[in-house]
Amino acid sequence: MKIHNQAMVAFSVTRYQKNEKLMEKSMNKLSSGLAIRQASDNAAGLAVAETMRAQVRGLSQAQRNMQDGLSVLQAANEGLNNVNALLQRGRELAVMNANETMTATDREASQEELNQLMEAINDTASKLEFNTKKILGENAPLLLMVGANPGQQISIDLMDTSTKALNLEGVSLLTQKDAGELISRLDQAIQQTTGNLTKIGSYQEAIEHHMTNTLVNESNLTSSLSMVADTDMAKEIASNLSLTIRQNSDKIIVSHVNQSVSEVLGLFSR
Repeated sequence: MKIHNQAMVAFSVTRYQKNEKLMEKSMNKLSSGLAIRQASDNAAGLAVAETMRAQVRGLSQAQRNMQDGLSVLQAANEGLNNVNALLQRGRELAVMNANETMTATDREASQEELNQLMEAINDTASKLEFNTKKILGENAPLLLMVGANPGQQISIDLMDTSTKALNLEGVSLLTQKDAGELISRLDQAIQQTTGNLTKIGSYQEAIEHHMTNTLVNESNLTSSLSMVADTDMAKEIASNLSLTIRQNSDKIIVSHVNQSVSEVLGLFSR
């Protein structure tokens, strides 16, 4: 007499154990939200996901780099506006002292103020810094990394606004002739400073365009990374439910067979 089908029981037990492992993986995906938690989950997908993740993090850092660049340009803009105001005041003094009504004492007083203005210009050029880097004291390029990959840079030409760079060293208001000549030199310095302000504005606009593009690229890459690395919650919940049903079915089958065996053995004990 055959009491139970051994093959069917073995199949049910094996499938139960297999489903148990699948359910463990499914629960890990649901709890972590990650479709790929280790290489064994999807080796090829892991390589793709890590490459994308490196790009996303690089783009995020590039945006912080550009924010720093904008801060440098904002500081340079404020410094140049200050220098321009000092130059405008110097020009007023030059126009005033080009007038013959000024006395020698008046010119000496104006010269004293002019010296203070030139000192203030040099002070702005030498002391305006960002992270210890001079902004308006030297003609040097500032490289900004605006992307996640090598070569994705833009160069900002910093400018020197010292009195030497503006051709205003040794300026004088002590004579009417000196004052008249100084008007022309100050006009050139103002024109140079205004030109630098225009450059700052164009650099700011360029960086803002790069930031917009980088933000769009980061958003698109993040979405792509999510499709590769993140769990499709709806799909995984449905899969988990299916595994639970199958596991419960196998448990019932094994339990029913064991119960039948117990009942048959009970007949022999009577």
